[in-house]
Amino acid sequence: MARTRNMSNSFITINPPSPFFHFLPLSPLASVLFSPKKSSRAFKLCNPPILLPFFCFFILLSFTFFLGIFILAFLRSYKNSGGPCSVDYSSPYPSNLFASLSSTANNEDEPRLSYSALAPLPAHGLGGNLSEVEREFWEQPNGEGFRPCLDFSIGYRKASAVISKEKRRFLMVVASGGLNQQRNQIVDAVVIARILEAALVLPILQVNLIWGDESEFSDIFDVGHFKRTLQADVRVVSTIPSTHLMSRQSIQSKIPRDVSPQWIHSRFYNQLNKDGLLVLKGLDSKLSKNLPPDLQKLRCKVAFHALRFAAPIRELGNQLARRMWIESPYIALHLRLEKDVWVRTGCLTGLGPEYDNVIAKIRESQPEFLTGSLNMSYTQRRLAGLCPLNALEIARLLKALGAPSAARIYTAGGEPFGGDKALEPLVAEFPNLVTKEKLAKEGELSPFLNKSSALAAIDYIVSLSSDVFVPSHGGNMGRAMKGHRAYVGHRKFIKPNKRAMLPFFEDTSISEEEFGIIIRELHRKSQGQPELRGFRRDRDVIAYPVPECLCKPRSGIF
Repeated sequence: MARTRNMSNSFITINPPSPFFHFLPLSPLASVLFSPKKSSRAFKLCNPPILLPFFCFFILLSFTFFLGIFILAFLRSYKNSGGPCSVDYSSPYPSNLFASLSSTANNEDEPRLSYSALAPLPAHGLGGNLSEVEREFWEQPNGEGFRPCLDFSIGYRKASAVISKEKRRFLMVVASGGLNQQRNQIVDAVVIARILEAALVLPILQVNLIWGDESEFSDIFDVGHFKRTLQADVRVVSTIPSTHLMSRQSIQSKIPRDVSPQWIHSRFYNQLNKDGLLVLKGLDSKLSKNLPPDLQKLRCKVAFHALRFAAPIRELGNQLARRMWIESPYIALHLRLEKDVWVRTGCLTGLGPEYDNVIAKIRESQPEFLTGSLNMSYTQRRLAGLCPLNALEIARLLKALGAPSAARIYTAGGEPFGGDKALEPLVAEFPNLVTKEKLAKEGELSPFLNKSSALAAIDYIVSLSSDVFVPSHGGNMGRAMKGHRAYVGHRKFIKPNKRAMLPFFEDTSISEEEFGIIIRELHRKSQGQPELRGFRRDRDVIAYPVPECLCKPRSGIF
């Protein structure tokens, strides 16, 4: 432990710039202080001997007056902002990363977006006795100067004046699935409410049949913050008004995939205008990934700013993140080794026939759970990259990428099928394996027992602050983390190239050194670098926020 602490002392943290300089260009005092022409002119006015006392006294009085106004404005703004950098919980992440968002708030009650994003603790600097391969592993990708830019168009802002005060049309949405699947549906619910010019009732979280989680929206997310952040975009209400309780409720659950805003508007607007209330179910992946720029920015605003976790979750998640961060750099792994994952993917567990037979019986009795291609064998699925990496494969991957064996690893995810046996190969190579259960003090997790969404939210917070994030399988958590880490400065995100690397896992003719060189080369361009979303149907702006939500500054103010 002493060695680990010595390592942490050699790392460099990032300190935020003082907010003082952000106010200078806006104050009359700034023009006086930084304008040579005006200073020169003032000096000349004081030269005539008769007028000297009067002009100098006038200039001194004006200077004092403007200085007082400037100081009062500065103190008031500083107080309202909650501090120079506190993007979520007094995170020391650089405030200038979100400087481009500070002009998006149009009134005093609307929170500044630059202070509302869930941001991670800063990445550790490189130091200590690291080999070249280890240094390469911890090194953060080049963000190429991309910064958040949620600058909505004039037309969007003009329409907001009416839409944000809507009191006649109401949209209610039922969100299903796990935490990150629900987050995706809530994001699209806000966008659909905007398209329909309707007020949004706080989304209902459907009881999760797999985990039995009965959490409500307010149990997982900060309701007040959600409403305030979106008050310029969509009116959000906690419940249906009494005037609409007896309204005719139209429940729509059969929505085709990849629908456009025009389809949404033409299909539901007249009906909503008539009935006053519309209920939508089964929204997952239904709204098109390719929307107009303003609606794409709204998606990012909801995902990265409005959907802040509830205070109890946020506080514990932040505490656990700090406990991981304070010791040294750490890796976050999203392990998909739960029983339901093996059932749904149609893959073998790697734990032997005894465990595979259990999964096979469940799959036979409940074939509707199988989401993979029915006409593919296990081997075909695995080589096609459709199976989660098991603990042994993850261990080999990390070792080949250059992760030190002493590295601390936080594992996010549910209880692995097979318990400790499932993790044995990973622990053998990387003994400093930590879970939230091991990291939390006695009683800290008690309020969240049997609440899978809250536990997943804690995993999300700790994973976001990690120096390196690696998902063992695709899914909503991996996509959310990819986009969020890009949004807060392109933190390292290594996406395993399973289809390309698995054949080398089977090749016993190559040495470990050659294997490492091959694996590192395969992942050279999968480190979390800026990646354009393009117009591919499967690329969500939440996972690929460039260029709609991240752009390069046009001037040198950053």
